[in-house]
Amino acid sequence: MKCLAWLACLVAMTCGLVTEALAAPPKKLLVVTTTLGYRHASIETAERVLASLGQSSGVYEVELAAVTPVEGMAPAAYAEQVKAMLASTLNPAALKRYDGIVFASTTGDLPLPDQAAFMQWVQDGGAFIGIHSASDTLHAYRPYIDMLGGEFDYHREQVRIKAINRDAAHPANGHLGATWNLDDQLEEIYVFKNYQPERVHELLTLDRHPNTGAPGNYPLSWSREVGKGRVFYTALGHNEVVWRMPTFQQHVLGGIQWALKLR
Repeated sequence: MKCLAWLACLVAMTCGLVTEALAAPPKKLLVVTTTLGYRHASIETAERVLASLGQSSGVYEVELAAVTPVEGMAPAAYAEQVKAMLASTLNPAALKRYDGIVFASTTGDLPLPDQAAFMQWVQDGGAFIGIHSASDTLHAYRPYIDMLGGEFDYHREQVRIKAINRDAAHPANGHLGATWNLDDQLEEIYVFKNYQPERVHELLTLDRHPNTGAPGNYPLSWSREVGKGRVFYTALGHNEVVWRMPTFQQHVLGGIQWALKLR
C-alpha cells in the first residue's frame, strides 16, 4: 500500500511539473493611453485595471505607452513626448515584441511612426483591442477606421442604459445576462458613423437611441477578424466607476482573451 501511495504521489508530482512546463507564458500586451485630443479622467484607472487583470489572470503582461500631461507644459512639448513614445513602441521592429495592442481612451491623430506597418501587424495576426475613445482616434487615417469597424460621431448627456447581449457565448459576454444595465450607473454612450453591422460581429447593442429613445440599432461593442488578426472593441469605459465594475472588467478581459486567440 505504501508503494502504491508513493507511486501515486510521484505521478501527481510529475503531472504537475509537466503541466507547469507546458503552461503558455503570458502574452505581451502594449497598452497605449496617449492622447492628442480630449483626455479622459478615467485613463489612470484604466491603466491600473488593465495591468491588474493581466496579473490576476496570468493571461498577459502589460507594457504601458503613456505620456501624462504636466501642468504648465506647452502643448507642443507634450505632442513631442507623445511622438517619441509612439516612435519607440510602435515602430515596425518594436511591433514584433507584442501579441496584442490596446488603445484605451486614446484620442486625436496620434503620430504612429509607420501607419502601414501597424495595419500590417494586425493583418498578420496581431490582436487589437479598442476601448471607448479608440474610435475617436486617427479620424484622418481611413485604414484604421476600417480596421476598427466604426467611427465615433457624437455623444450627448450621460444616461442609464439596458444593453442587449447579442452573443452570450462570446468570452466578452458569457458572464452577462440577456441584458446589462451597467449596475444602473450613468455612462457616456457613443453614436457612430461609418459603421456597417454586416462587417462586424455585434456583441452589445441598444435597440433605441441612448438619448432620444428613437428606435434603431446602436452598437456598443463588437468583434471582427482582420486578415489573420482579431479586433475587439467596446465603447464603454468613459467613467471611472465603470472601470471599477467587475462585470465591465470581465467584459474587457474576455475581449482581450478572444483577440489573443486564447478563447
